[in-house]
Amino acid sequence: MIRRYIESVLHPERYHGRGKQRPFFEGWYYKLVDPTAKHRYAVIPGIFRGQDPHHDHAFVQVLDGTLGTASYHQYPVEAFQAQDDSFEVCVGPNRFCADTISLDIADGERTLQGTLHFEGVTPWPVRLTSPGVMGWYGWLPFMECYHGVVSFDHTLEGILTVDGLTVDFTHGRGYIEKDWGQAFPEAYIWMQSNHFEETGTSFTGSIAVIPWRGYTFPGFIVGLWHQKHLYRFATYTGAKVEHLSVSSEAVNWTLVDSHYRLELQADHAEGGLLKAPIRTEMHRRVHETMQSSVAVRLSDRHSRRVIYEGNGLNAGLEVYGDTQKLIGK
Repeated sequence: MIRRYIESVLHPERYHGRGKQRPFFEGWYYKLVDPTAKHRYAVIPGIFRGQDPHHDHAFVQVLDGTLGTASYHQYPVEAFQAQDDSFEVCVGPNRFCADTISLDIADGERTLQGTLHFEGVTPWPVRLTSPGVMGWYGWLPFMECYHGVVSFDHTLEGILTVDGLTVDFTHGRGYIEKDWGQAFPEAYIWMQSNHFEETGTSFTGSIAVIPWRGYTFPGFIVGLWHQKHLYRFATYTGAKVEHLSVSSEAVNWTLVDSHYRLELQADHAEGGLLKAPIRTEMHRRVHETMQSSVAVRLSDRHSRRVIYEGNGLNAGLEVYGDTQKLIGK
């Protein structure tokens, strides 16, 4: 039992639901953008087990980031299969791994079929004292929601047929992350892009209301992968939020630690509605866009030298709940 728990913590990409009490959800987020950036999709496989077993099911969500439309494809919970000692998940005829996605969806909402392979998968580093994006929080067994970055950035190879349209994703770019636990936070901001001027640069960041021993606090995790180096800003690293503001036009966010300052501006854009887990059901409530842009500026806090400055396109952005709780008001 202890060995299995240690293995699961040190492999955040794998399925974590074995033996977990209700409620429980787990989902993986695949971002797929073709080389022209005219075709952008998020494909989200997962499983949900609510307080009421009648709501149990597996699913594959699909967001068309260009049109801003979303579809939800539900399967019996028995259609969900996951390997114990590796990251391989199947939902019905659909198969998901770190380096491959194979889709066969054909129902009244959408058809989506084909296989993509990924090259150069780049996971958030896992260490014994900091097992992935969660840092040492990843070892705690009672968090409401856990997060993982399976790949900051990779290239795509293959073809998908979407509603009769053949799309060649070869030389496009992808990103993979995941969440699992009891429910999504009551309020959060999430943003991500790996389409910067310099290929291989990728950014992901989130701030959320975190329940903790009877009270809540705004916790955040931010990672900038640039020139094969990870710049981390997180609650567990001692970084601080210097500024956070949310308007109908943009999210402005500045973080600092003892060495660096990271300035971010994410612009709002049109998107689609995705279902997200609460304790009782998968509830349609989250607006997500893949048409945002994220301006990133990383500088040395002491010399004020700019280490990196760029604009990430085809960016994902979600803003949900009472953001005043994130700002501290």
